[in-house]
Amino acid sequence: MDISIIGSGYVGLVTGACFADVGHNVICVDSDLRKVEALQAGKIPIYEPGLEEVVHRNVSAHRLRFSASTREGVDNSQIVFIAVPTPPQPDGSVDLSFIEKVARDIADVLTGYRVIVDKSTVPVKTGEKVRETIKRYNRHGAEFDVVSNPEFLREGCAVSDLMQPDRIVIGAQSEHAVDLMKKVYEPFMAPILVTDINSAELIKHAANSFLALKISYINAVSAICEASGADIEKVADGIGMDKRIGRSFLNAGIGYGGSCFPKDIAAFITISEQLGVPFTLLKEVQRINADQKNRFLKAIRETLWVLRDKKIAVWGLAFKPNTDDLRSSVAIELVADMLKEKAQVTVYDPKAMEKAHEVETIAGAKFASSALEAVEGAEALIIATEWSEFGNVDLEEVKGKMTTPIVFDGRNLFDPETMAKLGFHYHSIGRASVKPG
Repeated sequence: MDISIIGSGYVGLVTGACFADVGHNVICVDSDLRKVEALQAGKIPIYEPGLEEVVHRNVSAHRLRFSASTREGVDNSQIVFIAVPTPPQPDGSVDLSFIEKVARDIADVLTGYRVIVDKSTVPVKTGEKVRETIKRYNRHGAEFDVVSNPEFLREGCAVSDLMQPDRIVIGAQSEHAVDLMKKVYEPFMAPILVTDINSAELIKHAANSFLALKISYINAVSAICEASGADIEKVADGIGMDKRIGRSFLNAGIGYGGSCFPKDIAAFITISEQLGVPFTLLKEVQRINADQKNRFLKAIRETLWVLRDKKIAVWGLAFKPNTDDLRSSVAIELVADMLKEKAQVTVYDPKAMEKAHEVETIAGAKFASSALEAVEGAEALIIATEWSEFGNVDLEEVKGKMTTPIVFDGRNLFDPETMAKLGFHYHSIGRASVKPG
């Protein structure tokens, strides 16, 4: 099928590349001319495992191309996906100005029937507004259908998530639109749930909020484990063995971040309040998440006493492994907090260093070229992102480079007893701190 994707960020680029990989003809459109030119030159603006190979393969096969023209995308496609940003606003609501602009741009060039698909994460009832906008500004009176088709991609494994989805949700009012969408997804061999548009829009916010709730739940339990001497890893295993609960998203740490969970939870809270049914449970999820980072920072202060002039190494800046995304990263917040207290912070991340140089709040940090370089002369090491590279490091060599072998593991990468035997003072999440002995 002929498909266009308006917006070539994380969601749009991965979606377009994977659609092309199963045989569709895809035009990825973006208003950022520099991004389009970079993509046309074979440069991928984001790090996502496997994405570069998929893009290059399908560009070579002439199934994937890039353009800055909405008209070119709409004219040459049966289905138009909208995958533009929906950034958060200070009050927790979502900025829908990008969606509105794309809807108007589509309306301006629409001359024949198209299916217009919201792929961006949007508040419930956005589809109604998209329909109204296109109808209002379409000079040619062309027929069209609006569909909600939420994405469920996890950064770091987005390609595999799209190619092997748990489910495909199609929210539509027209049987013809549903039939066309089923043809798009026919190669993916996944269960398809057909709903109304409002239900489809709610599914994404409800799903992400529930996953964030699981993370905050286990983090709240981790505080109880620390106070009681229990082991959060064992507790999480015991909980997760219940088939009704499952082990995923029960990993205690310093809190969730990224471009989805913080934004989607805030948006769902605002949506529920606007509808007159406040979702107060999610406010507690937010509070626990913020408190988790603060508890971790408190433990660092209690051990090091004064942070001023302390040499502290931080491993990991991206909000999760296998991505270079720094949006709402707890690691970035930790570095910024320590810099405010005049600590001498050296940071390293396997993929996010280039983007980290652009983050003003951590401009005072030193940037290392490797994990081992970062710990040279350090009085403490903080593990903020669970990259596999860190889990496989030579700990003896790490200890030898540090001035004092103190480790604060915000992602529970290592075994406490092993760390103590190696001579580390080791603090993790939801487990008793250990000292050399």
